Amino acid sequence: MPAEWEPHIGCWMMWPERSDNWRGGAKPAQHAFAAVAAAIAEGEPVTVCVSPAQYVIARALLAPTVRVVEMTSNDSWIRDCGPTFVVNDQGVVRGVDWKFNAWGGLTDGLYFPWDQDDLVGEKVIELERDDRYAPDFVLEGGSIDVDGEGTVLATEECLLNPNRNPGKTREEIEQSLRDYLGVETVLWLEHGVYLDETDGHVDNMCRFVAPGEVVLTWTDDRADPQYARSAAALERLAGYRDARGRPLQVHKLHQPAPVLITAEEAAGVDKVAGTLPREPGDRMAASYVNFYIANAVVVAPAFGDPQDAPAMETLARLFPNRRILSVPAREILLGGGNIHCITQQEPLGARERAASRPR
Repeated sequence: MPAEWEPHIGCWMMWPERSDNWRGGAKPAQHAFAAVAAAIAEGEPVTVCVSPAQYVIARALLAPTVRVVEMTSNDSWIRDCGPTFVVNDQGVVRGVDWKFNAWGGLTDGLYFPWDQDDLVGEKVIELERDDRYAPDFVLEGGSIDVDGEGTVLATEECLLNPNRNPGKTREEIEQSLRDYLGVETVLWLEHGVYLDETDGHVDNMCRFVAPGEVVLTWTDDRADPQYARSAAALERLAGYRDARGRPLQVHKLHQPAPVLITAEEAAGVDKVAGTLPREPGDRMAASYVNFYIANAVVVAPAFGDPQDAPAMETLARLFPNRRILSVPAREILLGGGNIHCITQQEPLGARERAASRPR
């Protein structure tokens, strides 16, 4: 699996519409998704998968440069239910179609059913005419992050959770990551972000930004429950070496002040049995680490918080050859994730950037 900063042929997204997860019939979220797609399109081609019922609406809201294709799904988190693309030594791109169970299945998954989401990986790979791997292994793309040089980051809170692959040992899970991602070294953090409903996805907590360098969500407030999680992660990272034997340089991205769901926001979400409810006062897992690295830009979440500007300055320093584009992301966060969660890169490999391929 290449690092996210390596060349892409494009980015995949899915369109939000379910009223039991997105407030106001998903209209505010749709405008936020359209803004993310437009920002990424400044750096690389974007394809958005849309249900037949929403095609005309999405086509009108999305930038003309964004390709829209019809695809049925249960929700819009393509990072987690879509394919993970890998590249071999000859530059041939293939797709890994993991099993998806909505972050926990019938034990404590976030919605039911998830059958159409579980087909998204296969559909995208077929549209791209790539060869497909289909391991008998539950994994979400947001639960891993790689440096493209043999190292993967993950959290025990997520990958070792019995609601994903019950019966598999840590060693068996590590071997599956080695087999399908082409990595050698698995670096485990204990937890993800506080109250992250994905069971602690690493892409909201800690990400590679270059070989031997990571960003870590942080707070200086020792009374915040996030402090202990970030401090423990920092301690582990300080003792790790990557697959090439390098110590890790850690860059802190201070989190925004706690972001709480308002009564108005909660009231706008339909309450349906089997879907995680949105309640007034619930704290959301807001983190600047949940950014997307495109070919020419980095698209990062903004929360209208004093920490927005310092976070963007840090990202500008870490990605000097890319423009940093911030997009207001509260509406995405209200659905349970953020910009990285709603995107999935497709690596270029040995393919040409053919202008004739509409995206």
